[in-house]
Amino acid sequence: MPVLVITGTGTEVGKTVVTAAVAATALAGGRSVAVLKAAQTGVGPDEIGDAEEVARLAGAVTVAEVARFPEPLAPGTAARRAGRAPVRPGEVAEAAAKLATEHDLVLVEGAGGLLVRFDAAGGTLADVAGLLGAPVLVVTSPGLGTLNTTELTARELRSRGLELPGLVIGSWPGSPDLAARCNLADLPDVSGAPLLGAVPAGAGALAPAAFRSAAPGWLGSGPPLDGSWDADAFVAAHGP
Repeated sequence: MPVLVITGTGTEVGKTVVTAAVAATALAGGRSVAVLKAAQTGVGPDEIGDAEEVARLAGAVTVAEVARFPEPLAPGTAARRAGRAPVRPGEVAEAAAKLATEHDLVLVEGAGGLLVRFDAAGGTLADVAGLLGAPVLVVTSPGLGTLNTTELTARELRSRGLELPGLVIGSWPGSPDLAARCNLADLPDVSGAPLLGAVPAGAGALAPAAFRSAAPGWLGSGPPLDGSWDADAFVAAHGP
């Protein structure tokens, strides 16, 4: 099944911009792409959500949401406060599977981190990946504190028997500090997964044409990303 689940080690680590970069790279390779937001929170009915932002940056992708809730909270909490039915992992998996029959690649973007709860029963994005048998790409931050959250996420994925193809740094700074430079080597070490890309800070503010042109250069070659980014060269240029 051509589904890739994209999670983060927390909020504001660059999941949506990384999802857009993956989508843009796949489109450039001639593949049809759908982007499914499992649960959109903090956005009103007529506002642009994360899936629409991916389409703005990446181009002609199919966009879909399972549900959206107005308050910027965890999906389960946002649903409860809105007096609405929560998102269930099975609903997300069903929507992704349907999109996969019609597209070469389906990107399922989570909300927050891997274990953010969708419902009172404790359903999470990890459950969605398990139902789909899909690999989970982890978007992480570059700086101090990232090693702990990245290792915890990787351990949880492996404890569930889920595939972790690698990590992408969601917002690589223009002037990285010592912690960020050292983390280029330490992130793969603590997670047991390769570094598969680094998206520069501010990439989401680029004009769409510039974003689409640059995106393959931010992501590693080979599946599941098929970009042209060279991890060894990047580490050599930016490491301590």
